[in-house]
Amino acid sequence: MPNATTASDPGLSPIALAELEAICPGRTLSRWIDRIAYASDASFYHLVPQAVLQPQNRDEIRQLFGWSQAHRVPITFRTAGTSLSGQAVGDGLLVDLSKHWREVEVLEQGAAIRVQPGVIGAHANALLRPFGRKIGPDPASIQACMLGGILANNASGMCCGVSQNAYHTLRSLALMLPNGQYFDTAKPGAGADFVARCPEIATELSALRAEILANPTLCASIRHKYRQKNTTGYSLNALLDFEDPLLILAHLLIGSEGTLALIAEAVLDTVVDKAYKYTGLLCFAKLTEACAWVQALAESGAAAIELLDEASLRALPTALLDPWLAAVPPGACALLVEYQAADPAEHALQIQAADSLLQRLPLLVPGRFSLEAAEQALLWKLRKGLYPSIGAARVSGSTVLIEDVVFPLAQLAEAIEGLHTLFARHGYHEAIIFGHARDGNLHFVLTQSFNTASETSRYDAFMQELVSMVLALGGALKAEHGTGRNMAPFVVAEWGPEAYEIMMRLKAALDPHQLLNPGVILNPSPSAHLEDLKALPSVDREVDRCTECGFCEPVCPSRRLTLTPRQRIVIRREMQRLAARGESLTLEKLNQDYQYAGLDTCATDSLCSLACPIGIDTGSLVKRLRAEAMPETVQRQVSRLSRG
Repeated sequence: MPNATTASDPGLSPIALAELEAICPGRTLSRWIDRIAYASDASFYHLVPQAVLQPQNRDEIRQLFGWSQAHRVPITFRTAGTSLSGQAVGDGLLVDLSKHWREVEVLEQGAAIRVQPGVIGAHANALLRPFGRKIGPDPASIQACMLGGILANNASGMCCGVSQNAYHTLRSLALMLPNGQYFDTAKPGAGADFVARCPEIATELSALRAEILANPTLCASIRHKYRQKNTTGYSLNALLDFEDPLLILAHLLIGSEGTLALIAEAVLDTVVDKAYKYTGLLCFAKLTEACAWVQALAESGAAAIELLDEASLRALPTALLDPWLAAVPPGACALLVEYQAADPAEHALQIQAADSLLQRLPLLVPGRFSLEAAEQALLWKLRKGLYPSIGAARVSGSTVLIEDVVFPLAQLAEAIEGLHTLFARHGYHEAIIFGHARDGNLHFVLTQSFNTASETSRYDAFMQELVSMVLALGGALKAEHGTGRNMAPFVVAEWGPEAYEIMMRLKAALDPHQLLNPGVILNPSPSAHLEDLKALPSVDREVDRCTECGFCEPVCPSRRLTLTPRQRIVIRREMQRLAARGESLTLEKLNQDYQYAGLDTCATDSLCSLACPIGIDTGSLVKRLRAEAMPETVQRQVSRLSRG
């Protein structure tokens, strides 16, 4: 059900806030406007923190851990807040690492890079570009998401697959446990130091590894599940891949979503940024035909194979699609295929392989590949336009849900047909399916309101059937978006009781007081996915389409002073909720605080509209609100001056 926290919640006591202020002087935010600004991430969950902290260093984090344990107040770490499963919001202390944890260093002529959690993924790649390198993970949100989230969610993307994800490109990790102990796996003797200082944790990690190795069935299951993308639950493969307890721990933290320890710093091995590309949109009359050729395309060297179902194709602007497909017949679909090479010789071989395979494909219209950068960019614009096409068309007051599942390639066509059946049965007629076909990884987008009990029940019924279908086909419930809150009730269904018990023991060993991001990944409530849901009231015509994805935030001039465009919209929506509940005094105070934070400090340069996937211009909204706040006589004068 929608989150019921109201402004009458007083938050922490003055004494508690004074203690936190002593830890993070000038960086402890406790006003309602600050707490609401951090109550949303890119997901459809909404939890209001009791305070927001912006620590500068490890010592402050250590003190926050101690305070949290003394007062039994949970901690949720956050960087960009672009997570899609609810793992970047919490109702305890929200610890924002985006402001002061932004150190980055290119190592070994680009062969590796050292990053702190607040480094934006695209910024890391920009530093690596002169060396012809990039980080392995390539999530669609890379222009906004930060390395803290990339690591904590084990992010991947369109091209990186499994072999180049965060887990497999991790060289070393610096971490802090809830008990305040700090370790860096790059330091000589760190493993022995960990055993000496944290013997109980080290012993439990070794014992869990031994138990898995002694269980051939469970061992085989873990190996099998990580042959494909999988971010459901904890990274149990770490218990098989490593023997040293500290290395086990470091790799368990990849994909742990802030529930086990702080990721303070990481060194990642980089990968070649291949500059030579050959790209085409291949249109098929039948879904089964397209899926049948995915494996052959992958074996021919294709780096990206993106699937677009019929609904996806119909959602695209006709003018952009026309050069490749003039009409979309029933049942049609397409594969966006790109080959990438590091040098001309490799490129020539790939072109030959692609053109040879093209002659054998049963295409709806004659296929072709392009070497032109502008045409390649247009094709990727088509692909990246799918999410905003649904976001822009949704009914006001509803939100956009993006789910993320994965299947064995042999079951891909059956899985897509099954999803279409579920959409029809539960009334999601606007839903589209696209995804990384090379990895069997499907994303689907649908619109959903959580404003009524019946709508929430519809979503629950859909989710229950979705889980059953995915598991029946040997798939995983989360491929790359993280378990978060919305798949936490179903982790045991996917992994089984033995593996789930191991995950519970991992959590108990590292976070015995259950204070790190509680409710995320492991949650005993079977209805956790229906709790603290985000209701989106209609507020302003300029911004009602906002999905709160956070893509606008890196370009906002006021992001380190007051609020970002997303936060300005989040607070406007809270104002509407307060008005609907009749909380006039709190609304008045929020309006007063919003004057400076929301209106006066907005640069109104509209850079946010360029970064926004659907072109929302928060600057335009602020200009209108400023004008409406002027006395009528001043408005008339401004109007006359604007007319000359």
